[in-house]
Amino acid sequence: MEKDGGERSSFVVGLIENRAKEVGVAAFDLRLASLHLSQFIETSSSYQNTKTLLHFYDPLVIIVTPNKLAPDGMVGVSDLVDRFYATVKKVVMARGCFDDTKGAVLIKNLAAKEPSALGLDSYYKQYYLCLAAAAATIKWIEAEKGLIITNRSLSVTFNGSFDHMNIDATSVQNLEIIEPLYSSLWGTSNKKQSLFHMLKTTKTIGGTRLLRANILQPLKDIETINARLDCLVLRKFPKETDRVLCHFCFKPKKITNEVLGVDYARKSQILISSIILLKTALDALPLLSKVLKDAKSFLLANIYKSVCENEKYASIKKRIGEVIDEDVLHARVPFVARTQQCFAVKAGIDGLLDLARRSFCDTSEAIHNLANKYREDFKLPNLKLPFNNRQGFYYSIPQKDVQGKLPSKFIQVLKHGNNIHCSTLELASLNVRNKSAAAECYIRTEVCLEALLDAIREDVSLLTLLAEVLCLLDMIVNSFAHTISTKPVDRYTRPEFTDNGPMAIDAGRHPILESIHNDFIPNNLFLSEASNMVIIMGPNMSGKSTYLQQVCLIVILAQIGCYVPAHFSTLRVVDRIFTRMGAVDNLESNSSTFMTEMKETAFVTQNVSERSLIVMDELGRATSSSDGFAIAWSCCEYLLPQKAYTIFATHMENLSELATIYPNVKILHFQVDIRNNRLDFKHQLKDGPRRVPHYGILLAEVAGLPSSVIETARSITYRITEKEVKRMEINYMQYHPVQMAYRVAQRLICLKYSSQDEDSIRQALQDLKEQERSNKERRLK
Repeated sequence: MEKDGGERSSFVVGLIENRAKEVGVAAFDLRLASLHLSQFIETSSSYQNTKTLLHFYDPLVIIVTPNKLAPDGMVGVSDLVDRFYATVKKVVMARGCFDDTKGAVLIKNLAAKEPSALGLDSYYKQYYLCLAAAAATIKWIEAEKGLIITNRSLSVTFNGSFDHMNIDATSVQNLEIIEPLYSSLWGTSNKKQSLFHMLKTTKTIGGTRLLRANILQPLKDIETINARLDCLVLRKFPKETDRVLCHFCFKPKKITNEVLGVDYARKSQILISSIILLKTALDALPLLSKVLKDAKSFLLANIYKSVCENEKYASIKKRIGEVIDEDVLHARVPFVARTQQCFAVKAGIDGLLDLARRSFCDTSEAIHNLANKYREDFKLPNLKLPFNNRQGFYYSIPQKDVQGKLPSKFIQVLKHGNNIHCSTLELASLNVRNKSAAAECYIRTEVCLEALLDAIREDVSLLTLLAEVLCLLDMIVNSFAHTISTKPVDRYTRPEFTDNGPMAIDAGRHPILESIHNDFIPNNLFLSEASNMVIIMGPNMSGKSTYLQQVCLIVILAQIGCYVPAHFSTLRVVDRIFTRMGAVDNLESNSSTFMTEMKETAFVTQNVSERSLIVMDELGRATSSSDGFAIAWSCCEYLLPQKAYTIFATHMENLSELATIYPNVKILHFQVDIRNNRLDFKHQLKDGPRRVPHYGILLAEVAGLPSSVIETARSITYRITEKEVKRMEINYMQYHPVQMAYRVAQRLICLKYSSQDEDSIRQALQDLKEQERSNKERRLK
């Protein structure tokens, strides 16, 4: 499609964002006829993730929408291109060209792979932004280059964000990361059934957004994860820190006339409010400096150096103090906030402002005097005078104080709970005059603040840094450290990370369910290159699904930089989590339960990487037993050669035969006892494929099936089981030497990544050597 230009880039990139800080990227390689789609949450207001991708692609052309949908406090991708990629050709296309529905159709028609392999068949709603970017990019290329892309010719890949773990929409739902499954049944009182709501003890809006972004896209960089973990010695962080962080509940907003229309006074009010917020924040900086001064962790020390020791913040504070009254503070109560905004600038700076303030005070006083008069005249001692920004002042009178009807003087009468809300013509007139006086104050105040605003805008990067730092501290201190400090000592421990080592979790617990069940049973996990698949067996309700979810949530907590609910854990960084859990029809895509299973499984098998974590629950149960067993077996065989770690839960006991053939398969089971013809679930994970003797037949007998039916079923299952046992014995004899060699390899891999001293490792190697010599002598006998 494009002439070979040597090392010159041949990418055309489309960019689009929404107000939730999500960015969609479509990168079209003209030379190779390939399209790379990415969609991620931009966790930095400086667009670090987006800039990383643009640096990687080094595009010839960047296609953007008109800059109208930038998130609060962010410049927008259009301005980003102007600022950092001025030498790249920028094309602005109408938002209508960024059509995600059309993008999905184009990808379906043009992609060489089937949509199910890309995940777009099942997950197109999650990836709507990058599909929209793809629609605009393809449209521009076809128009600009004068060509038509042939159907089924385009190589399409989905990358996500390079620096973050990718968790698809189905896995987010299966793992209950943001919302619990069946939340409509749980009701609003059970919000802590999700990981996000369990951790959402942040104090700022920005901190909450950052927490959500990190949970959906955990980190992959070990150095960054460890820097966050170092901060969690802050479980003894002084209590006043919460109040410090509460002072920073702001985010710089870019206000435009298009947004505000002709309401100039409203525009002025927002600017004044921003100045007051900034002043309040800078006033609190010394408290933050005192807390962080002796911090030992690299991240906190870096924050102290870049923020607390930066003299420019003191300079901005001094400049603000020259104009803004010292006693002015940010307030949330509407009328108090209005008063603070009117009196923000020091008296005597502007004569017209002083006159407007006098009018504001006079009308405010008149409104309160009028309320006192009504209390006396109409015998209403409990009459209150609330205020809101929409209607101004109004009266609130308890219904018990009103005998019959209110006097005709009161208008706009509404019942509100046990109170009556109303107004009068005099109050309405005073409200208009008070609002007009406040508006005049805002406009005159902005005139006084022009020079100050220009000076602050020169250092806007410092304010962005301050906002990002405080959101990060809010997440680490008020969420992560709070979660740890509210649990008994050592219930949450620091995870360790290796580049390619094992995934070992000792006494892991489900972070959500353990807060509900005090007697939650902990369980272990061990996966390595020599044992990269675990098959978990057990009847329904034995705890398999909970365990799968538990492992994934522990990995997510670890990679966002939080301690985890385990006695000990060492992890290999995961770049992608895949889950295949649950069995329901998908009416939206006209897919049966089994087809939904197969689409999700196809997405897993065609996108798995060496560092993926795959959890599959009861694969194949939505079709016939023979077909389901065959599919489950073949999927296991497909995943076994991969270096990805796989946990496979099933109650198909025949799958345990895999462990007699493949040495990198480990079989575990959940312990279940039988008492008085009933199953007693222990929820404890044990080694080996222990069978619960015909628990299905046992339940059928309890349910009341005729004894003749039960006896026939027992006879049939006995004959089937007998053949399986003989086949497994043959496999054991045939593959036993390979199994033993693999066990040695697994021990060696563990020693390779061990943190023990040299003498301990030497002793372990010697013990392993002696053990193998004894095993060999035993086999020869």
